[in-house]
Amino acid sequence: MRGRKQDAEFEMERVRVLSQEFYLRDAMRVARDLLGKVLVCGSGRNLRAGRLVEVEAYMGASDPASHAYRGMTERNAVMFGPPGHAYVYLIYGRYFCMNVSCEREGVSNAVLFRALEPLAGIAAMTRARDVEVDGSEKSLAQLTAGPGRMCEALGVTRPKHNGKKYFERESGLWIGEDGFEVERVVETTRIGVTEGEAATWKYRYVVAGSGYLSGPKWLNRG
Repeated sequence: MRGRKQDAEFEMERVRVLSQEFYLRDAMRVARDLLGKVLVCGSGRNLRAGRLVEVEAYMGASDPASHAYRGMTERNAVMFGPPGHAYVYLIYGRYFCMNVSCEREGVSNAVLFRALEPLAGIAAMTRARDVEVDGSEKSLAQLTAGPGRMCEALGVTRPKHNGKKYFERESGLWIGEDGFEVERVVETTRIGVTEGEAATWKYRYVVAGSGYLSGPKWLNRG
């Protein structure tokens, strides 16, 4: 089973946590550079991890599609805080989505995580998603292709993870690098942003050729 092979081959000790300074830039730059990085949730037997392959940038007050466009609220306050913190919110009353705050405090940029390639804790992800996987790329994509699926697979919720520091392993939700290099990045429009000029902005970044994207599928061709 490919899932077991991935778990066996993935070396967590090689993953170095990204510093807070990594996120002290605008969301477009951070989003692109996050591709290929390792997102980790939990620890010990409950550790789950995957490689980010699809993200979207949201540019705060200048971006009508951003939650922060109309200013700070109790819900989006993390976006206005220091960089490198988790902004987790609920959609459709059921699914959680996770982001990271960017830029200096007071500037509400953020990057939404849309999909990742499962690397470790795949059995736990499978139980959390309550799906059957056969180890194939297409099958494993059911676990983490899409922001709601990803959060469910990792066990991320707003009550537990909103505000967590991605730059500290001790937070239980962190991002690191292991030397993996992305060969080609595709920039395209964001999913679900369909109105106004913002619908034309290419703020979605994906790893070309990845089989773990949430869509459109034509991007899966190398």
